[in-house]
Amino acid sequence: MAAIGWFYVSHPGQVGGGWKAMPVAVILAIFFVGLDVMTPRRKLAVFAGTFFGLCVGIAIAYGLSFAVELLIDQYNGIAAHPLSQPETIALRQFANLVIGIICCYLAISFILQTKDDFRFIIPYVEFSKQTKGARPILLDSSVLIDGRVTDIAETGLLESQLVVPHFVLDELQAVADSADRTKRNRGRRGLDMLATLRKSTRAEVALYESPRDEEGGVDQKLVHLAKSLNARVLTNDYNLNKVAQLSGVDVININDLSSALRPVVVPGEKMRVLVVKAGEEPGQGVGYLEDGTMVVVEQARPHINQEVDFLITRALQTSAGRMIFGRLASEPNPTTPSHRMTTRQNPQSMTS
Repeated sequence: MAAIGWFYVSHPGQVGGGWKAMPVAVILAIFFVGLDVMTPRRKLAVFAGTFFGLCVGIAIAYGLSFAVELLIDQYNGIAAHPLSQPETIALRQFANLVIGIICCYLAISFILQTKDDFRFIIPYVEFSKQTKGARPILLDSSVLIDGRVTDIAETGLLESQLVVPHFVLDELQAVADSADRTKRNRGRRGLDMLATLRKSTRAEVALYESPRDEEGGVDQKLVHLAKSLNARVLTNDYNLNKVAQLSGVDVININDLSSALRPVVVPGEKMRVLVVKAGEEPGQGVGYLEDGTMVVVEQARPHINQEVDFLITRALQTSAGRMIFGRLASEPNPTTPSHRMTTRQNPQSMTS
C-alpha cells in the first residue's frame, strides 16, 4: 500500500493505469485493519517499528525506482521490438509496486525481529533505552500470599509502580479454586491481599495483560516480562530468586528485606521465647520469636508451652529465613556444641 501511495505522488500524470490497482489497495487496507482489530494487545514498540520500517522501505523503493526506469529505457533502446508507451507505463507501475511492497515488508520484518537488539538505529550506532523514573516492580503469587507486601506498601517505602501480570492472577485464581482446603485458603488470601493492595493510597498497583499464547511456566513468564519491561521482581520464592538472578533480572527478596530489618543478635545475648514443640535432637525445644524467627534451645524439651530464658550461642542467616540456636540460661555451657544444624534442619526448608 505504501508503494502504491508513493507511486501516485511521484507519478501524478500516470493515474490512469493506477485505478486498476485501487481495488488491491482497498482489499489490503481492509485486511490489515481487520488484523489490527482482532489483535488482543498491541505494544507501542510494534507500531514504532512498523512505521520506521515503512519509512525505510519507501525510501529504498524510491531509490530503486530510478533503476527500474533506467533498465526499461535501456531495454527499449536495444530491443528489436521496443515496448509501446502504454506498455512501458504499465511495466513501470507493476515493477515499482512489487519493489515497494517487497522493500517495505523486508524492512518492517527486519526491524520487528531485531527490536530487542536495536533501538532507534542510525547506521552503526545503537542508542540504549533510557529509563526515566523508578523501575516497576513485578509481584509473584508467593509474595501476595505472604501478605507482608501490603504492610511494606503502607509505609510508603515502595515508590515504584507495582505490576501484577495476568498469569499471576490466573495462578492465584487456580489455587483459590483448588479442591485442597489448604491451597484454597492460600489462593483466597493472595486475592484478598491483592484487593487490599489496590485499595491502598500509598501504592500504585497495575494489572498487566501480556500475550496469553506465551510459552513456559509462571516463573519463566515472569522473568521474561521483567526483562521486557526492565523491571524488578519482588518475591520470597527461593527457586524464582535463583532463576531470575541467573537470567540477569534484579530481584527483591522479601525475606532478605525482612531479615535486614531485624535486630542483630550476638552470641551470649539473653532472650526469652515460648517453647511450642520438641526439636529434632534429643532434649531440644523449638520456639518462634514475634517476627517468625525459629529458635532451637538445648535442654528445653521439658519446658514445652512455657516461656524460657536462653542464651544465644549461634545465629544462622539465609535467604530462606533465620535460625537462632541457644541454651537455657540456667544450664551450664556444654563442652561439646550440640547446637549444630542437622540435615533435617535445612534452613532452605524453613519459612520465616
